[in-house]
Amino acid sequence: MIFIMKKINTISRCAVAYRNDVLNDKSLSPLYHSYVLIISKNPGISQDELAKELCINKSTVARGVASLEEKGFVERKTDDNDKRILRVYPSEKMLEVLPNIRKAIREWNKYLTDDIDETEVEIFQSVLERISNKAKLYMESREEGEI
Repeated sequence: MIFIMKKINTISRCAVAYRNDVLNDKSLSPLYHSYVLIISKNPGISQDELAKELCINKSTVARGVASLEEKGFVERKTDDNDKRILRVYPSEKMLEVLPNIRKAIREWNKYLTDDIDETEVEIFQSVLERISNKAKLYMESREEGEI
């Protein structure tokens, strides 16, 4: 039997520890690095879209974004056309930490794949992408009430 989740969870926890050690940034937990990457890439993303992208519930995203806003990493603004929608924008502070986070992620990926053949890495990436897409399909069907 394949224990996909056990291995993925182990890698994820170790990656968080690595980024925490390397970046040593007490103001921004490594758990928020995915928020930083997505918000920086998509300025003005809604909290709902962010929740969907992160595959976590809306209330968790709302608390996370509120924490990031309190620490000066993001700004939230009400959508001009629909006042129920909150849009999230990266602050200058977030944009300043972004290169360091990206560098730490690149270094971690390099560390993990250093002794693996390039062809194997490409195959692994392809398979992981397919598994990830299938997992996201589940989340989409869940949101649509099919499950």
